[in-house]
Parts: sequence; C-alpha cells; structure tokens
Amino acid sequence: MAAKKAPPARLRRPSGASARRPPGPDAPVDRPRAADAGSPSPARAPLRILVLSGPNLQLLGTREPEIYGVETLAAVHARLRARGRELGVQVTARQSNHEGTLCDWIGAARGKFDGLLLNGAAYTHTSLAIFDALKAVALPCVEVHLSNPEAREAYRHTSKLAAACVAKVSGFGADSYLLALDGLVRWLARRPR
Repeated sequence: MAAKKAPPARLRRPSGASARRPPGPDAPVDRPRAADAGSPSPARAPLRILVLSGPNLQLLGTREPEIYGVETLAAVHARLRARGRELGVQVTARQSNHEGTLCDWIGAARGKFDGLLLNGAAYTHTSLAIFDALKAVALPCVEVHLSNPEAREAYRHTSKLAAACVAKVSGFGADSYLLALDGLVRWLARRPR
C-alpha cells in the first residue's frame, strides 16, 4: 500500500511588519472561512476565481492568429486551472457571445466567487450593462485582453469596463489571462479582511 502524500501547506499570514508583504508568485493563497468563536486558527478555504470571456473568443486558435495567437480558448482555460492549482485557488472559466449571459454570470458570482477575470472582448468598448453588473456585485475584477487595445483601432481605446475593475492586463496574448490571475490572487492576499 502506497503512503499518502501530505496536502500542501497553506499560507498563514504572519503577524507584525512582515504581514504586509504579499506572498511570492508561487505561494498558495487562502481566504478565511467563518470560524467558531474563540478558535485560535480559523480553517481556510481556497479562493474562487471566475474567468469570463466574451464574444468570439470561442474562435481563438483560428481567428486572426497574427493578433490573437494560435492557442484555443479551451487550452487557455486548462492553463488557468493548472495555474490555479499551483496557487491553491479554484478557477472556473466560461465563455459566451451574449451580453445578457455574461451579466447573469457576473450577477450570480457574489457569494460564490472571490474575484473575476473578464475579457469582455468587443463588449469592453460598448457594454454599460456589463459595467453595471460589475459595479453591482462589487467583486474585484481584472480586465483582460489578448492584444493591446490602445495599440489598435481608435474605437478600441476606450473601455466601458475599466472603471469597475481593480486592474487591467493586456497585450501578452493568452499569457494575459495567467498574468491577470497571478495579479488578482496577490491583490486579494493583500486586501484587508
């Protein structure tokens, strides 16, 4: 009978001045669960991150590969889930071409997820509905883009979503999603509880 492997150690927030430093890029990050009163060390559950991709991103891998690359959205989602496991966070990834569906998913995220990554695609530049949904749920969101919108056509230079987001990562191809995940996890770890 093979010996069972011990689960990975969870990050504990030290006291004192060093408590203000964010964890390293590969450190697992947890959020507290409600604990019994008087419990000296509350149990922690992994962070839950919802990744949403907007219209036409299901075509990644074949759609304008000189701009968006050759990696499929399914491969990007698999890489995100793998990186989430490395960070000790749970990643759920979805895609829709429909603005209302994206709004529904954002609206249902409160209480189920700790943060969002959102590639609104074309809706980035047009959707007050998605902006309002982000503001309403008040979850930290990172805006994600494969290309650099500011280096493209003028109509892509304005984001209707940016004011509802804590950060933006763009221009790194599919790696933009991974960089955004790393950044959001670090941001959540630094946030006062």
